[in-house]
Amino acid sequence: MVREPLGEEAAVDLARMFKALSDPVRLRLLSLIASHEGGEACVCDLTGPFDVSQPTISHHLKVLREAGLVGSERRGTWVYYWVLPAALARLSSLLRAPVAPAAMTPEKAG
Repeated sequence: MVREPLGEEAAVDLARMFKALSDPVRLRLLSLIASHEGGEACVCDLTGPFDVSQPTISHHLKVLREAGLVGSERRGTWVYYWVLPAALARLSSLLRAPVAPAAMTPEKAG
């Protein structure tokens, strides 16, 4: 974004990711999945920390999956989720601030 303006398709994709992350439950779910031992978590591991129903958790996980932030796989009766590193790298690179020239540092601007 700081090297060149976003194209329409990239903006739509990134907005979908940010919109998914704008909900506190989904942000916490992503964090729980990313920090879970082995890098993946069963849906059965994700319902306890929240004061919402299991169907609500499933809905939030679906939103994260459709936004391209997590992958999933059914194993028997449970679904396992993992964070997609490429999605986090994409968000991270977009948010990475450029190094300001010496003349533009906050200390010199004041």
